[in-house]
Amino acid sequence: MTRHIHQYIQRKTTGIKTETLLHDRTICTLYSVIRENAPAMFRLLVSARASALLGFLSYDLPLKKTISDPAGFLHRMGIPAKEIYGPVYRLNTLRRFFERRIRFWECRPMTEDLRAVVSPADARILTGSFSDTADLFIKEKFFQYDELIGTDRPRWRRAFRHGDYAVFRLTPDKYHYNHVPVSGKVVDIYEINGQYHSCNPGALVRSVTPYSKNRRVVTIIDTDVADGTGVGLVAMVEIVALMIGRIVQCYSPDRYEPVLPVKKGLFLKKGQPKSLFRPGSSTVVLIFEKNRSRFCPDLLENTRRCDVKTRFSTHFGTPLVETDIQVRETIGKAV
Repeated sequence: MTRHIHQYIQRKTTGIKTETLLHDRTICTLYSVIRENAPAMFRLLVSARASALLGFLSYDLPLKKTISDPAGFLHRMGIPAKEIYGPVYRLNTLRRFFERRIRFWECRPMTEDLRAVVSPADARILTGSFSDTADLFIKEKFFQYDELIGTDRPRWRRAFRHGDYAVFRLTPDKYHYNHVPVSGKVVDIYEINGQYHSCNPGALVRSVTPYSKNRRVVTIIDTDVADGTGVGLVAMVEIVALMIGRIVQCYSPDRYEPVLPVKKGLFLKKGQPKSLFRPGSSTVVLIFEKNRSRFCPDLLENTRRCDVKTRFSTHFGTPLVETDIQVRETIGKAV
């Protein structure tokens, strides 16, 4: 497989950045040579057991897990120490660094607009619409719609079939708590079993459709309630990836405490922590009902920029560009 650089747009500066893809050569080999020539080995490598082992080797192996200078490590990773919630010196292992908490109420400001939809994560976002038939081929490379929601949930498949979606790809260096993108009441939450494919862009373009094949948690939020955002139903799909052990549901209405179980009937407050990925790179997909919300113009324009070199654009032959955003940033509003 020919490797290409992968670039994205930094939202705050509109500048073009080149992403350093972790374990890129290995993943490219896995999803080309091994997948095509040794399918049984490939299936083993993306299994839950193999993913857990890779996670242990990367984050918990005694010889590799210690960080002798947490403050210096944060500096090298470009993460301001002042945004960390709690003592910096405690981030002395890779796992603790990955599962770090931040002072999001200070360093990730959120609009007071009650009708705004916000980003659920520090991530790179792609936006799209299920009603745009011109992009059908592209969508089907990322996920199979019915599988993504769950083949045994016909009510939710009907509700979102012609709506819009946003894909948030988290990289290993990111803050890995997911936050609630809208205010509303949980009307359903369920887990769908699956594999542990990588969400590296090189793997995504190999027709694996990992977002609908991987293990995931689907939360359906009704925002047409008192104090809700007013964008109808919203599906929040949290998807594991290679080296992600599990998704821990840990909603908190105030900073990180107290932790409440996410279940039917619980009111979720926009911008608050909802879950934690453990550990690795991972993805969140938001799906909205048709004509209930509208994405911010800059995100839509960035997606189709022709001056950015991405693996998605190279593979699909049409501009398809991610924008780097922070958790709780506005991504759209109720119509």
